[in-house]
Amino acid sequence: MYRWQGLHEVPDSWGRSVVTIGVFDGVHRGHRAIVARAAEVSASLGEPLVVVTFDPHPDEVIRPGSHPPLLCTPGYRAELLGGLGADAVCVLPFTTEFSRLPAPDFVRTVLVDGLHAAAVVVGENFRFGHRASGDVALLAELGGKFDFVAEGVPLLADDGVTVSSSWIRNLLAAGDVAGAARDLGRPHRVQGLVVRGHQRGRALGFPTANVASPPFTAIPADGVYAGWLAALDAAGGEAERWPAAISVGSNPTFDGAERTVEAYALDRDDLELYGRTVAVEFTARLRGMVRFDSIDELIEQMRRDVAEARTATSGT
Repeated sequence: MYRWQGLHEVPDSWGRSVVTIGVFDGVHRGHRAIVARAAEVSASLGEPLVVVTFDPHPDEVIRPGSHPPLLCTPGYRAELLGGLGADAVCVLPFTTEFSRLPAPDFVRTVLVDGLHAAAVVVGENFRFGHRASGDVALLAELGGKFDFVAEGVPLLADDGVTVSSSWIRNLLAAGDVAGAARDLGRPHRVQGLVVRGHQRGRALGFPTANVASPPFTAIPADGVYAGWLAALDAAGGEAERWPAAISVGSNPTFDGAERTVEAYALDRDDLELYGRTVAVEFTARLRGMVRFDSIDELIEQMRRDVAEARTATSGT
């Protein structure tokens, strides 16, 4: 799969393509339905599938300071999209200038001149161009002018609730990682570099990987979770993977002030992960964050947490 950081990286020899466009944060089940339909059109036309996405999130540019918590990193997003059959992922830098492109200019610049679209498949609520003035109807109208067809895919809903990135963010904020996993189609993942913390976990007999995630990462509500800890290689693939007990919060027993994500690989005290990029995946919430009156009480609870995490991950 090709990964292009902007239209300037598209090869001059690139021919016609089927294009789908969106932020695709999380690449959740609703996004997958759109990409799956685009892949069907791609196969029927015999043209490659290009997924266009954006970085940074458009909200941060249009409404500075309103950046939503991100469900995945750009690199992981591209990996997931590639797994759905994308032949290329084109990440467009979303700048103030780009946001001011009139809808027809967006179509000409991105779809016609940039990617030579033969067909465009988007969600039925897709908007584009300055002040979101363009919709699927305008896209189809412009397609008639520029020789491509356009299609809007109905949004996916469960029990009357539309599967969306914002809905999944709300689930995570409430600590409902199982609900988030259901709508994502996989466990929510937080990636980051392992940094040195206070090393209290090691002193207590439960050495943890303290994960420094990128800004605006969607972190579940404070609490203790079962899940997985994976060490990633330079390409972002999993090198090793362990069941884990995960703590999210500020360590109130120690009067902590900084919110952290710490993962203990079950029954492993021999891992050297400092300076490595890891992924933490959340599968079940075990309890909320509690301030304990003594270290002994904390250790006893941590033992129970580890036992619960072991049970929760034993069948996955």
